[in-house]
Amino acid sequence: MNRYPLWKYLLLVVVVVIGVLYALPNLYGEDPAIQISKRDGAIGSGLQAQVAAVLKKDNLRYKRIETEGSNLLVRFYGTGTQLRAIDPIKKALGKQYIVAVNLAPSTPQWLRAIGAKPMYLGLDLRGGVHFLLQIDMAAAVGQVLDRDETAIRRFLMNKQVPYASVTRHNEQLLIRFTSTAQRDKAQGLLAGQYRDLTFTAKNTGGPALVAQLSDAALLQTKQYALEQNITTLRNRVNELGVAEPVIQRQGQDRIVVELPGVQDTARAKNILGATAGLEFRLVYQGGNAAAAAKSGNVPLGARLFYERNGQPILLKSQVILTGDYITNASSGFEQQNNTPAVFITLDGQGASLMTAATRNNVGKFMAVVYIDTTPETKMVNGKKTTVYVKHDSVINVARIQQTLGQRFQITGLSSPQQARNLSLLLRAGSLAAPMNIVEERTVGPSLGKENIQQGFNSAVIGFLLVVLFMAAYYRVFGMIANLALFANVVLVVAVMSMIQATLTLPGIAGITLTVGMAVDANVLIFERIREELRNGNTPQASIHAGYDRAMATIVDSNVTTLIAALILFAFGSGAVKGFAITLSIGIVTSMFTAIMGTRAVVNLIYGRRRRIKKLAV
Repeated sequence: MNRYPLWKYLLLVVVVVIGVLYALPNLYGEDPAIQISKRDGAIGSGLQAQVAAVLKKDNLRYKRIETEGSNLLVRFYGTGTQLRAIDPIKKALGKQYIVAVNLAPSTPQWLRAIGAKPMYLGLDLRGGVHFLLQIDMAAAVGQVLDRDETAIRRFLMNKQVPYASVTRHNEQLLIRFTSTAQRDKAQGLLAGQYRDLTFTAKNTGGPALVAQLSDAALLQTKQYALEQNITTLRNRVNELGVAEPVIQRQGQDRIVVELPGVQDTARAKNILGATAGLEFRLVYQGGNAAAAAKSGNVPLGARLFYERNGQPILLKSQVILTGDYITNASSGFEQQNNTPAVFITLDGQGASLMTAATRNNVGKFMAVVYIDTTPETKMVNGKKTTVYVKHDSVINVARIQQTLGQRFQITGLSSPQQARNLSLLLRAGSLAAPMNIVEERTVGPSLGKENIQQGFNSAVIGFLLVVLFMAAYYRVFGMIANLALFANVVLVVAVMSMIQATLTLPGIAGITLTVGMAVDANVLIFERIREELRNGNTPQASIHAGYDRAMATIVDSNVTTLIAALILFAFGSGAVKGFAITLSIGIVTSMFTAIMGTRAVVNLIYGRRRRIKKLAV
C-alpha cells in the first residue's frame, strides 16, 4: 500500500544529485578579473603572452590567464590589482581590443565541464546604474517622411510632372498640384515608385495627394528605430568597457540599459548619447598603405584608415556619401552565386550621389567607414576635462560590380553572420530617433552587498523558523518535511542556474515565500493523516488516505498560484518578473519535493513495517 516502485526512488535520487551539482557553483564566489575581447574577430594566439608580459613588467600579481570562448580572462587576487592593471593593458593592446573590468565565477573546472554555472546577480545585488530610455517614435516617423519629401520632389522633377508644393504635416505629406490631370498622373507614378506610402487624392484647397506610411511600413519603421537604437547603444556600452551589460527592449518604444559595476552616471550618460556616422569612400589606387602608416606620409588626395583587423588602407579624401542617406539595410543572399550580401536602400539624394560616384568607377573598390565619437576624460593642466574623440575604422571593402543607384548590395562577405552584423552596423551608424532618459537609478556596490546579506538573512531566518515549527509540531513527519524543504531550495537554485536566470532582490523574496508555501502542502497532508487516525483507521491506511485525499486540494492551490505568477511574468517588468520567475520555479519544485519526495521517505520508514502502533505526526 505504501511502497514506491524502484524507478520512483531512482528518479528522486537522479533529480536531487543533478540539483546539487548545478547549485554548487553558487558557493564558490567570484574572482576580480579583466575580460579582453577583439573588436572584430577572435583573439590571437600570442595575446596571452603579451598580456602576461605587460603584467610582469608592472609587477602586477595575477591568479591565472585563461581563454574563455572568444575572450581572454585575467583573474586577480584582489580588486586593487585588478583596477591597477586595466590601464597598462589598454595602453599595450590599443583600440583593437575591448578591455573590461569583470567579476569571473571561480567555479572549478570539473563543474564547468558539465555546464554548471552560477546564477547572474541583478543590478540591485551587484551595484551599477539603470537607465530607462524612451524613444521618440514620432521623430523616427518624421525622419522617414522628411527623406520621402525630398525624394518625391526630385522624382516629380525628373518625371517632368509639375507640382505646386510638397509639405509635411505631422505624419502625412501633402502634395499640391495646379490641375487634376497632373495629380492623377503623379499618383500613378508615385504609387509604383514608393510602395511604402499610400497616396490618396483630395480636392481640399485644390487638387492634391495625401501620402501616408502604410501600416506595415509604419510598424517596420518603429521596429527598425527600436532595433537600431539598441544596436547603437550596445556599441556605446562596449566603448564604456562594461562586462555583462543588460540592454533590452521594454514594450514597443522603451529600452532598458543596466550597467553593472558602473558608478559614474554622468559618464555613462555621455557614452550612451554619443554620436556616430558612416561614410562611403573609394579606395585610393596606387598608394602603399603600409608604407604610409609607417612613415606618416600620406599621398595627396588620400587619407589613411585602418581596417578592424588592424591593416592600414588608403581611401580617397572625397566622401561619396554619408550614412544619413541610408534608409534601410538588410542581410540576405545575392542571387547569382548565392553568397551572403547586404542590401542597402538610399533616399533620392543619396541615390543620385551614389550613381554619379560609381558610374565611372565600375571594377574599383569602395570602402565603408564607421565613425564613432565618444567622450573621454583626460587630465588637462591638472584638471579632469571631457574631450570628444573621433574613432574611425573601415568595416568593409568591396568591389563595385556596376553603377549603383538607390538600391545596391555589398558582396564579398565571408558568412551570413558577417552580413547580418554589417547590416546592423549600417543601420546603427547613428540613433534612428532621439531618446530621453525617463528613469535613472544608481545602486552602489556596498548597497548591493548589503542587499545580498539582508536577503540571505531573511531567507535563512524564515527557513529556520519553518524548520523548528515543523519539527516541534509534526515530529518525525515534520523532519521529513524539512528534508524536502531543503531539497526544494537546492532545486530552485539549481534550476535558476541552469537557465541562467538573474537573481534580484524580489527574486530572493520569491524564494523566501516559496519556503513558506513548500510546507503548506505537507501541513495539509499531515493534518489529513491525523484526521484519519482520529477516525480509527490504521496507520498504514491513514498515510495512504492522507496523501491521496489531500492531493486535489494541493494541486488546486498551487495551480492557481502558478497562474498568478505566470500573469505577473507576462505583464510585469524588471523586478516583478524576477519575483514571478523564482515563485513559478519554486511552486513546481515544491510540488515535486513536498508530495513525491516526502512520500518516498515516509514509505521507506513506514511502508515495510507490518505492524505500526502509532505514527509520530
